[in-house]
Amino acid sequence: MTLNDIQTLINKDETRELELKKTTGELKDGMRSACAFLNTAGGWLVFGIAPATLQIIGQQVTDNTRREIALELTKIEPIVSLEVEYVELDDKPDFFVIAIHFDKSLFREEPYVYDGRPYYRVESTTKIMPQTMYQDLLRKKDSRRKLWEEEQNPDILLEYLDEDSIWRLVRSGVEAGRIPERMMHKELSEILKSMHLSVDGVMKNAASALFVKPEYAPVQFQLRMARFARTTKREFIDNRLASGNIFHLYDEGMAFFFKHLNVSGSFVDGQPERVEILTIPYKALRECLLNALAHRIYRQSNSFVSIAIYDDRVEIVNSGLLPDGLSLDDLMKPHSSHAQNPLIAQVMYYGKYLETWGRGIELMQEQCELANTPVPQFSVEGGCFHVTFLRPIYDEKKDVLQGGTQGGTQGGTQDGTQEKSLPDKELDVWIVEQIKKNPKITTEELAVKSQKGVRTIKRHISMLGNVRFIGSGYSGHWEVYGKENQINT
Repeated sequence: MTLNDIQTLINKDETRELELKKTTGELKDGMRSACAFLNTAGGWLVFGIAPATLQIIGQQVTDNTRREIALELTKIEPIVSLEVEYVELDDKPDFFVIAIHFDKSLFREEPYVYDGRPYYRVESTTKIMPQTMYQDLLRKKDSRRKLWEEEQNPDILLEYLDEDSIWRLVRSGVEAGRIPERMMHKELSEILKSMHLSVDGVMKNAASALFVKPEYAPVQFQLRMARFARTTKREFIDNRLASGNIFHLYDEGMAFFFKHLNVSGSFVDGQPERVEILTIPYKALRECLLNALAHRIYRQSNSFVSIAIYDDRVEIVNSGLLPDGLSLDDLMKPHSSHAQNPLIAQVMYYGKYLETWGRGIELMQEQCELANTPVPQFSVEGGCFHVTFLRPIYDEKKDVLQGGTQGGTQGGTQDGTQEKSLPDKELDVWIVEQIKKNPKITTEELAVKSQKGVRTIKRHISMLGNVRFIGSGYSGHWEVYGKENQINT
């Protein structure tokens, strides 16, 4: 953190998520606010700022100052691990601004207490938490312990988890500002611990659902996908079963949508490549599939998520019922989040896979309305939650897709604006060209653009003789080397 960062931060003045103190002479009062941040929405505690004028004045920092801060932090329970930043003033040697970030994304609703008392924030004020609020947080804590996702599973080893999926989420979260950048420099075990996916090195079931490699996936970690002929289940054109973690299943599901839903292509001002548009809005399908994977029941071995594509509709189904006290009518209105798996949902929120808690249905409806397509229909049947998207291009009288191929199975349009899936030999050359254009392109992005599966893309890359990945995670990139467009055959 720099002085410029400090200035940007304090320009907001004191808010629900910012507490300014002149010196550590107000340390105990500052720690009460720290406790309140942990119990509310997180925030910053900054010493060395004149609250009235927002002037950066700093204060002298000695070894004793550092010990006092460390001692007061130990009075916050449960124990928290925090980084205290000391930013030296340019014009006043030995004078520092002291900043402590209480990142809510890394802490739970325990609740927290300082020196034996709980606190919370109301606007820019710190208050003692009422007994009723404290008891409510305790009840939530106890209920989480009973959830499948929270159970520790010693059979899940770190090597069973997919490192690429973890780094992909962290990278996305850092770019979205939901995960601190310092997480990019942590070991995988530390990252999982920070996200509350492990306890004393033992993984929780949530870690498995989010990151397990396909070969170690339990039987219920599956996505069923089918493209049926016409409007019934009498005959299918394509039938697939994918196994793996949530993000792997998401990639497979989205690739299936792109393969079987008609796509139109057009050029948009300022963008060098054609923008591909599904007949059902991409963002609506994405939100629906991610919510189905996040909020489904995992405990039962026969639970599932499925995608069924017909000529006239798309159905996405996940095992699970509505939360107690919530009706279908309630879902159509603004409502608070009632996650089936709150830990899984929270981690997906960190990585910007779930945009806003409690707004999934609203976002789906908004995307369909913007695209002038029918809004999705919702129902609960047989212990499952159903979402149905009507395909607006279906003509019941002609029983064909308007502007597309019969049954929509080719994924293209009559005017030829959408390329067919590339043959294997052409795919190798195409992959090299895409990597040259964008060395940081992901295998998932290559799969969507080529209308191939992620496994197919990874297999082809592994067989190329002139492509390698340099580095790892966020800082890594592809490199094409050797002879120009050299391909192993």
